[in-house]
Amino acid sequence: MAHDFSGFDYIIQPGWNNSGPEHWQSHWQQTLAATRVANHDWQTPQLDDWLAALDAAVAAATQPVIVIAHSLGCAAVAHYAARYGNRLAGALLVAPADVERASAPAALQPFAPLPEEALPFPARVVASDSDPFSLPLRSARMAALWQSPLHWLRDAGHVNTASGHTRWQDGFTHLAALVADIRRQRQASRCA
Repeated sequence: MAHDFSGFDYIIQPGWNNSGPEHWQSHWQQTLAATRVANHDWQTPQLDDWLAALDAAVAAATQPVIVIAHSLGCAAVAHYAARYGNRLAGALLVAPADVERASAPAALQPFAPLPEEALPFPARVVASDSDPFSLPLRSARMAALWQSPLHWLRDAGHVNTASGHTRWQDGFTHLAALVADIRRQRQASRCA
């Protein structure tokens, strides 16, 4: 891998039903020696449980933490920021699920409504213009509310195994850009 991802601990925050062995998050977990959030229940997600598990993973880290979230995991990160503030160095939010959509499964209701505050750490939203779980307008709204740059993937579905995103090597460019943003921000704050 040509990118320099050193100096951070990476936490994988999957979405509803976890990410299977062929999902890009599972491959990235191995590549980055990342920690996966250990939720108690992936099928019937409870917000408090998910936030406690994410916080436990953050507390166990030895370096600044970047969370790599997918789908419902993005909603978890937004709620985590609203509840715990600025404990993360940054977050890559891929294919955020719209838990407020009319067709959202009842199991996702504990995550609605989504927090509307700006995230207190650098983040990047990567969304697909053909995501069945979030219309482009909703993805754009989430990114705007969270004050995070939005990057579109064309015809990428839900950016998961079903849409052909297994190793998703191209995704590392988004992570590298986030890491560069974090490093620039830290450098600027040291010089201020």
